[in-house]
Amino acid sequence: MFFQRLYHDGLAQASYLVGCQKTGEGLVIDPHRDSTVYLNAAKAAGLRISAITETHIHADFVSGSRELAQITGAKLYLSAAGPAAWHYAFANNDPNVQLINDGTSWMVGNLKIEVLHTPGHTPEHVIFMLTDTPAGDQPMGIFTGDLLFVGDVGRPDLLEKAAGVQGTSQAAAQDLFTSLQRIKQLPDFLQVWPGHGSGSACGKALGAVPQSTLGYEKQVNWAFKQQNEADFVATVLDGQPTPPPYFAAMKRINHDGPEPRPQHLPALSLVDIKLANRLVIDLRSANDFAQASIPGALSLSSGAMLNRWAGWFIPVESKVVLIGTEAEAKTAQTELSMIGIDQIEGFITPDMLAEWLKTNPSQNYQRRPAASLVDQLDQAFVLDVRTPEEYANGHGAKAVNIPLNELPKRMAEIPNDQPLIVHCQAGGRSPIAMSLLKPHFSQPMLELSDGWNGWYELQQERHV
Repeated sequence: MFFQRLYHDGLAQASYLVGCQKTGEGLVIDPHRDSTVYLNAAKAAGLRISAITETHIHADFVSGSRELAQITGAKLYLSAAGPAAWHYAFANNDPNVQLINDGTSWMVGNLKIEVLHTPGHTPEHVIFMLTDTPAGDQPMGIFTGDLLFVGDVGRPDLLEKAAGVQGTSQAAAQDLFTSLQRIKQLPDFLQVWPGHGSGSACGKALGAVPQSTLGYEKQVNWAFKQQNEADFVATVLDGQPTPPPYFAAMKRINHDGPEPRPQHLPALSLVDIKLANRLVIDLRSANDFAQASIPGALSLSSGAMLNRWAGWFIPVESKVVLIGTEAEAKTAQTELSMIGIDQIEGFITPDMLAEWLKTNPSQNYQRRPAASLVDQLDQAFVLDVRTPEEYANGHGAKAVNIPLNELPKRMAEIPNDQPLIVHCQAGGRSPIAMSLLKPHFSQPMLELSDGWNGWYELQQERHV
């Protein structure tokens, strides 16, 4: 048997490729939209992708199952469990789809896949139990999707909070409790392969360990320790983080059936650059962005965190122009497509940006380390854009905490009549905050390039 976990850091999401090495058949579970990841992994393993499935209609990324099935000709296994309203809308019109329900099983070579309907996170949610039949008749492990994570469980409130289906959280939490009681009866030796890791908004406190065993989770996972349904429901619904706005669009896109992701990405000339009704994303470094950029551009440096923050600030239907090198732009196009941002009209290279800025307005601000602002930290409005938990662990005496994801809705709390200093923990999020703030404020603005870490070290040095 072949087994590979394929993890995407930006989505904090795990896909899986399993295969029968004797027959060369492979199964992909919960693929994201970058099909090349799975095609390359299968080729390296000497497998042909013959089956694709997913645990549920995802809320945090655009599913790649349909496109991967079209590329490979693989059979697409989709849940028909739960209420009809949450069945896949495109499934009945796709001859490549086989609907599955509780108790369905199929073979991938000599590997047996069994379906267990486990509603709670979503009504149609299923998990998959894997048996390597040449090794024995006992199952090896379970792909738990968003039902069970390492140290946590999936949240049952997304239908209400993200998809707008009012009054569903309580019943979903009750379903989640029932599903957990069901899998609690499975053997302790089963390995647990979850759909997400630390950083995902699909749970409250996901662990960073990539896998676990069911027996271990029974011992340490808070959800299995809750014996009373009412107590479990109250606990699982309490303190769930606000889901990013793009989650609602993901539910719709994945329910209806995603289209193939766009591939064309032209480099824009001076004549081609049109910014009216476009959202500009600057992929360059924070230092380059601070020195000069297009007014109103959003600073989202190309990297693992790109789509995590883009999902908060860029509506899925936006027309987008990128600033960056060709390599940066192509990577960003792939990343943004994973959260449904497909209308990318092209990219502006750094050299072309310099030409454009010769005859058009420029936006800039100061970005400096805390040590160079020692005389100003106590004379300005200090905005701390970290999480409330980070803020509680240590902050400046006068710093006001507005978490980055809440900033667009809370700008009225920031005065426009005194200097403004913005910081996060280490300088990764504050450039995003500055790009959001700059078009709306006229006072002098400074950003701490080393964030709270630099400020804290400065305070320690003062007291030595």
